[in-house]
Amino acid sequence: MALIGTILLAVVATAALLIWVERRMLGLWQDRWGPNRVGFLGLGQVVADMIKIFMKDDWIPPFADRPVFVIAPAIVMVTVLLAFAVVPIAPGVSVAGDWNVGVLFVLGMTSLAVYSVMLGGWASNNKYALLGAMRSTAQSISYEVFMGLALLGVVIQAGSFSLEDIVLAQQDGWFIGPQFLGFVLFLIAGLAETHRLPLDLPEAEHELTAGFHTEYSGMKFGMFFVGEYVAVILVSGLLTTLYFGGWLGPTWGLTLAGWSFMPLVWFVLKTGAFILFFILLRAAIPRPRYDQLMRFGWLVLLPLALLNTAVTGAFVLLRSGA
Repeated sequence: MALIGTILLAVVATAALLIWVERRMLGLWQDRWGPNRVGFLGLGQVVADMIKIFMKDDWIPPFADRPVFVIAPAIVMVTVLLAFAVVPIAPGVSVAGDWNVGVLFVLGMTSLAVYSVMLGGWASNNKYALLGAMRSTAQSISYEVFMGLALLGVVIQAGSFSLEDIVLAQQDGWFIGPQFLGFVLFLIAGLAETHRLPLDLPEAEHELTAGFHTEYSGMKFGMFFVGEYVAVILVSGLLTTLYFGGWLGPTWGLTLAGWSFMPLVWFVLKTGAFILFFILLRAAIPRPRYDQLMRFGWLVLLPLALLNTAVTGAFVLLRSGA
């Protein structure tokens, strides 16, 4: 229970801190200051934002479907946090232990997260929110297909759906080399799944006035907001686990009571690098049109993902002499 509480608290606290990190990094990359007035280096801005969300009027529109409207924001938080249960942070360190269907469980939880957006937009009884929810449903379901096909190459090479087995299979070399195409496909699909810029089309402000969460305020909006950052941490952790060796790295130093902290340090550093990359994409790439996004997925990503799976399977069969 202590481990569960520690990981849960660390993930939620990191998601809250990412609000400040993103603003500071965007300011750095765009040659401006970012938050710098509230507390040391603007760190108090996160606390101020949290207080503001808590103090805002938690209003429910009279025309909304009240029970569904209330439960929708909780779904995204629950499903994304549940997905963390099988992500191995260090040898033997994960909430639910080593599951032999860990990859399938993560894909299942990320698939359920789309219900949060769909139900929230539908229950709002607002045309802009409904359009955003419909966009999100089509985008998420489509890119879940490409995400699953992209990581099939890793599963084939490791010979297991267990995330811990996938990490251990990379002791002789990370999968980023032989599975570079799968990595790129998974990265793009993960970006679309988390609705991060430039693929935040379900909440495109200039078209949909913030889309599916138009009618949300207070803590309900905060759960959507923080849930997006938690999803970014999850996708970054999966990229680290599947393609960059997870916790693997030099094991010198940082030991306590015979336990080395270096695996945890390597996992955090790799995941942090991917989080910064997600933030950099927001500052560097313009948003495409929705039809361009969907066409790119089905006409480009799908054939490439199938090709990657076929080539990986053929390679493994030839290597085994079958």
